[in-house]
Amino acid sequence: MTTTELRVAVATPLKPEHADLLVEREPRIRLDHDPELLPPMRHPADFGGDPAFRRTPEQQERFEAMIDAADAVYGVPDLDAAQIARAVRANPGLRWMHTMAAGGGGTVKAAGLTEAELERVAFTTSAGVHGGPLAEFALFGLLAGAKDLPRLAADQRDRQWPGRWGMGQLAEQTVLVLGLGGIGAEVARLLKAFGAHVIGTSRHERAVPDVDEVVSPAAIAEVAGRVDAVVVALPGTAATERMLGASFFEAAKPGVTVVNVGRGTVIDEEALLAALDAGRVGFAALDVTAVEPLPQESPLWTHPRVLMSPHTAALTTGEERRIAELFADNATRLLDGRPLRNRVDTVDFY
Repeated sequence: MTTTELRVAVATPLKPEHADLLVEREPRIRLDHDPELLPPMRHPADFGGDPAFRRTPEQQERFEAMIDAADAVYGVPDLDAAQIARAVRANPGLRWMHTMAAGGGGTVKAAGLTEAELERVAFTTSAGVHGGPLAEFALFGLLAGAKDLPRLAADQRDRQWPGRWGMGQLAEQTVLVLGLGGIGAEVARLLKAFGAHVIGTSRHERAVPDVDEVVSPAAIAEVAGRVDAVVVALPGTAATERMLGASFFEAAKPGVTVVNVGRGTVIDEEALLAALDAGRVGFAALDVTAVEPLPQESPLWTHPRVLMSPHTAALTTGEERRIAELFADNATRLLDGRPLRNRVDTVDFY
């Protein structure tokens, strides 16, 4: 079905230049954007905005009325799953909602929508926008593990100049990439430039560029003894929960590096800590954890061979522009009756 225009309600902080970009890229967009109703950003790509922001009752009424009159919504209102359900049920004409996160499927799932509601309203994510930055962080973690960053940092702190010791080389390593979507595929491309041997996981086990071997996710323990490092680039779903657990670490080559740029729930953190203490994992670089923010009492904070990043590896100054470009392209697709990019799978919610 094609239509002549698309009324879009902006439900997340949006800079004026990106609001202009949306309409420039797709002139059939009719943008409802009232910055007064949205929290101010504290930093680039701060789509939740200042948590201290509160609307007056009159502003909240205007905010909801704007969403309830829209064909599409740019961003999840207040990053709240309950607000997704409210919008879908209050607005029978709503056709599409875009989430700012690459892993927005979890928020959609939490809204508890019916099959009919999920059929009526399309949900899309910003997957792919973050592929480059997250792949760079993954390479950073892999290099830190190969070069034994904790040992270097300890020697520098203690002002020690020890005897010479050999560093690992990515060119001589085999790296397992869990998930070959946009992030995993970019990790594989960068690894091949370093000369690494890449094993990837895919449910369909089909050939992927820059990947030397493809195995089923169920077979990762079978290849664990051959890999020097593993990169998690998977969404958080019921199928991926604690996929990287005790059975993998017990089978792993001693000293394996673990990097997570997917979702924290993919790693069994208790099993990871036990493997770190036993030396089976030599180094872990984690941009995500199962519970965020990471609880103060978590041993991951102080473990000498863990590098923590507060879910910020994807953040770049260009993220907001790239999401706006993605939304504009999808608006054109919706208006022209073509399939949307990054539509949420409403079975596995990724």
